[in-house]
Amino acid sequence: MLKLLNVSKHYQLGNNLIKALNNVSVEVKEGEFVSIMGPSGSGKSTFLQVASILAEPTSGQIFLKEKEVSLYNEIERAKLRNKEIGFIFQSFNLLARTSAIDNVALPLVYSGVKHSEQVSRAKEILEKVGLGDRLDNTPAQLSGGQQQRVAIARALINDPSIIFADEPTGNLDSKSGDEIMNILLKLHKEGKTIVMVTHEEDIARFAKRQIIFRDGQIIKDFKTKKVRTKQKNK
Repeated sequence: MLKLLNVSKHYQLGNNLIKALNNVSVEVKEGEFVSIMGPSGSGKSTFLQVASILAEPTSGQIFLKEKEVSLYNEIERAKLRNKEIGFIFQSFNLLARTSAIDNVALPLVYSGVKHSEQVSRAKEILEKVGLGDRLDNTPAQLSGGQQQRVAIARALINDPSIIFADEPTGNLDSKSGDEIMNILLKLHKEGKTIVMVTHEEDIARFAKRQIIFRDGQIIKDFKTKKVRTKQKNK
């Protein structure tokens, strides 16, 4: 599904060269649920940006579904992101004065889908994440957990090949965080490929594979021995 070969991302900061990613090679297979961990400044967020084609690598090759997408220009990358990649962000990134259904339908606008189909598909996917009764609510009228569900629905609206989640529970309490992670677990069981950045070990254990970054390089890549599952409310 996703392959990075000898990928680096360097920044010039004054007289210093910052090697945010340094010659990273990794492969994520179709249907995997992978968590990316590491201390602040380790390169995990840069990895997510580069792997998801939000940022260009300084060097190296990136393949998505066996196509070398690191060769794409900005227009081609934008089309690829809209069609093949779903994004879930810590800060939700929802339009503040826009209803849940219109937030979810937004990627379909850029895909040229008819308005009636936009509404139908957005309603269906909001119902899937448990927000069928919140279609017309704006983000201000929703809890943090509900806003993240809207963000997940938006990420799924184009049926992407891979989902990138950047600290998806970072702004949520533990109960809401568990609810979001169990939605991601369900998506994984349905066959979705998920790459998730988190700094929380408890959240990382929802994934079946963990990759640990330090100083711009992968230092560990292993299968999770015990995958965390849904906790019953006491």
